[in-house]
Amino acid sequence: MFFLTGEYNHQLDDKNRIRIPRKLKDAVPSGEKLFISKGTDGCLFVLPQSTVEDKIEKIKAIKMGDSERQKGLRSFTKSIEPIEEDAQGRTVLSPVLRDYAHIKKDIKILGTGERIEIWAKEVYDKYFENEDFDFNFSTLDI
Repeated sequence: MFFLTGEYNHQLDDKNRIRIPRKLKDAVPSGEKLFISKGTDGCLFVLPQSTVEDKIEKIKAIKMGDSERQKGLRSFTKSIEPIEEDAQGRTVLSPVLRDYAHIKKDIKILGTGERIEIWAKEVYDKYFENEDFDFNFSTLDI
């Protein structure tokens, strides 16, 4: 079992590349390929292969006639891309994913349990603008 945590500041370089922090990559089970997709609330999800396989297995049960859930399935699966790193550990963010997440330069990278999230710093700052940690923590019901 693995659990990804932490918050990191990074920047998109001139060739639209990012580097996922080593601490996060090292926490992913050995040999697992990483995938990136559109996420919720304007961020991107970086998912280990086992998590993607688990999600795909669950959505296989969606009935073909269930139009609403099929649309959700299509939205998610069409956005998944394998992460391919260069020799320096950088990966290019596609224009589709950059546009979706409004990423221009400054980014926040978070470990959020079973996934990594990538946010445009401006979107992240707005999302957490009036953060009430005590209230947010209480919603976890743990």
